[in-house]
Amino acid sequence: MRDVSIIGIGQTQVAEHWDRSLRHLAGDAVLAAMGDAGVDPGAVDALYVGNMLSGLLTGQEHLGALIADFVGLRGIEALKVEAACGSGAAALRLGYAAVAGGLHDFVVICGVEKMTDTVNAETTTGLVMAADADYESIHGLTFVSINALLLRRYMYEYGVDHEDFAPVAIIAHLNAVGNPNAMYRRPISAELFARARMIADPINLLDSSGIGDGAAAVVLCASSIAREYGNGRAVRIKASSMATDAVAVHDRPDPLWLSAAEASAFKAYQQAGVAMRDIDLFEVHDAFTIMSALSLEAAGFAERGRGVQLAQAGEITSEGKIPICTMGGLKARGHPVGATGIYQVVEAAQQLRGQAGDCQVPNARLAMAQNIGGSGATVITHILEAQN
Repeated sequence: MRDVSIIGIGQTQVAEHWDRSLRHLAGDAVLAAMGDAGVDPGAVDALYVGNMLSGLLTGQEHLGALIADFVGLRGIEALKVEAACGSGAAALRLGYAAVAGGLHDFVVICGVEKMTDTVNAETTTGLVMAADADYESIHGLTFVSINALLLRRYMYEYGVDHEDFAPVAIIAHLNAVGNPNAMYRRPISAELFARARMIADPINLLDSSGIGDGAAAVVLCASSIAREYGNGRAVRIKASSMATDAVAVHDRPDPLWLSAAEASAFKAYQQAGVAMRDIDLFEVHDAFTIMSALSLEAAGFAERGRGVQLAQAGEITSEGKIPICTMGGLKARGHPVGATGIYQVVEAAQQLRGQAGDCQVPNARLAMAQNIGGSGATVITHILEAQN
């Protein structure tokens, strides 16, 4: 197995891109990543595209060949990877394996989603396809209502109030202010959080991430030659791990424990040869504030029922014990679902390259990104290290 590095990154702003199609968004990100890497198109062996909803929301499948042709890579191996909201990181894991195993030398990974050209009901219908169709969505459950049930149970089990989750959202929005690619670049207050419109009690608007259009991309190669590209700013992928759980929340022994997140994280720690205390920042899948708390607990940064207390104590800020969502996360950067896993990795790479601007975590050397599909059924974790 070869060590694998990221030598180029690219991303679009997450927004309502009325004037950009799915292929244009993907093309912008891919060409930016290839330009950042300094890789000639003729050297690229494969393109893997993370996407969840293109067929339903844009009427376009066959994204691998479509995007490869659009960016001047016609003829290479190219395909779409789907793992619900974890599609981006799943595509990255496939690319990592291809380079690590020596199958390919240069691989481009792109995550892309176009979500705002349809009405909310159609988009919600698409998103809930990541739940169990026979036992969850058929009864009217959506991901907002599933997370509302989780939040209500968490409050009951651990004796916390809904207002206790406000710092999770507040910190994410504060981090997004310095990210030019974030969708919501404005701070919020505890008062604003408390007054936010209720969506599915107790989940309100500011508990929830916003959907949007966007694309992000990375270029991978063997670490042994990585310093020859990207102006010597390579980031090594020290670990890539994946785990799964029951799709339906009610089929899990403990609905408040993300078993796949725990398994994926601890396999990644073992593969990377690091401990939790070595991680300088953690890009969590904060689709809802409750998922931030559950992810922190599953990954070992907090005991059961105490994940929300890390936010209350300021330990998830850029100066805290474990900074999370350092450029806004899903909550404030936005959540173009199939692209989210690549946005997380691009932002982690920016931190490790010292290119995060006003969002920079001081002395960041080791970063972890965890991308979740569904309500915890698919979890992919990557640990990245600055490569000098």
